[in-house]
Amino acid sequence: MPLCRRTLRPGPKPLSPTLGRMSLSTETDVADAAAAIGDPSRARILLALAGGGALPASALAAEAGVANSTVSGHLNRLREARLVTVELDGRHRYYRLATPEVAQALEQLARIARPLPPRTLSADGRARALLRARLCYDHVAGRLGVALMAALCEDGVLTVRTPPGDGGAADVAYGLTPKGRTVLGGFGVDLAALPRRRASVRYCVDWAERRHHLAGPLGGLVTARLFERGWLRRGKYRRVVHLTDTGRAGLAETFGVAIERIDAAG
Repeated sequence: MPLCRRTLRPGPKPLSPTLGRMSLSTETDVADAAAAIGDPSRARILLALAGGGALPASALAAEAGVANSTVSGHLNRLREARLVTVELDGRHRYYRLATPEVAQALEQLARIARPLPPRTLSADGRARALLRARLCYDHVAGRLGVALMAALCEDGVLTVRTPPGDGGAADVAYGLTPKGRTVLGGFGVDLAALPRRRASVRYCVDWAERRHHLAGPLGGLVTARLFERGWLRRGKYRRVVHLTDTGRAGLAETFGVAIERIDAAG
């Protein structure tokens, strides 16, 4: 069964191949990044930015539940750790995640983190909506992202292979098939925008579903096209997205997405 469909199990080796190959000269300051993320207010700031957008400090202060006078210190700390960057627009400053890898790291931390009970009915509704469909930087995640990835594999748009190695999830590689180029090109995805010198088909392990959703350059292009076609719209909660009626019918007809998987469990 393709890895994009089955529940992932840990491989036999405790460390990833990348970490195992690190030398003293290539070690990174994991502790500093972890300390920067470890503050609850800073963690909420990062999660607010995980949808790929740029926000002013005032909006991030509201998301973090801190005063405007306090949020600047948190943002400076995140900048020092190279987790966020700042963009200037006249006199205004907007903050965003430094790289897509920061969003992916947050997704993976969520897989091992202790779940927090919702404090209000509004928080419970937001949590349910995030599980159903959300943005992970520039690509769709949640049950929608996982169902889309599964459909693309089942329909032969993507191929999956596990190179020789320990067989762990880190060894999984996806590729775009000739059929996939035809299908996605016909859907209006700008395949010419895909990079030629690095992998364009990547994945994240969805923190809630424990299965793969489409990420990387192709994931961003497909998600952008879903918005352009009016199949996706942004929700009232940050990062949350909703399928439109047109999108529900279109995903089922065009890609064979099992809509019932998305609707499962609310």
